[in-house]
Amino acid sequence: MTNPARNIEDLPVIRPVRDGDRQDLFGLIAICYADYPGCFVDPHDDLPDLRDPSTSYDRTGGAFLAVEDERGRVCACVAVDFPESGTAELHRLYVRPDQRGRGLGSRLVHRAEMHARSKGASRIVLWSDTRFTTAHRLYTRLGYGRAEGQRQLADISQSAEYRFEKSLESIQSAA
Repeated sequence: MTNPARNIEDLPVIRPVRDGDRQDLFGLIAICYADYPGCFVDPHDDLPDLRDPSTSYDRTGGAFLAVEDERGRVCACVAVDFPESGTAELHRLYVRPDQRGRGLGSRLVHRAEMHARSKGASRIVLWSDTRFTTAHRLYTRLGYGRAEGQRQLADISQSAEYRFEKSLESIQSAA
């Protein structure tokens, strides 16, 4: 018997972010941060990519992708850009708490990796707040390794971040 959750028509559509998604994206990030004591969202200094989200990652050939819930609201997102030749950087992986456990985070990361590979990246990196331990487990499960050390940000949350890296050499380009 076929598992209905595996039917392609049942999978949520991953689409490019639109400028009209600005509020949904901000709300999504704020809801996700609320799970972590001491994490705050400063829309002016911390989220400049949400001012023009449909084009904020285009300058480097990147992408900003979203998934909508049944009401048409953005419930998950991811972005990828290219800070240097051969290297992609993953940003903004967020899944609304009521949508977690459905594979959205994994699907979004996979889509970002495929985009990165199609643009010639041989590796992908990301930075993740040290408090986001659930995300760290996801990254590890998806083949990312944590690099030594951490960086301190001068943001409203006084964030410290770990760096994660993954080779894209074995991923086939399908994008």
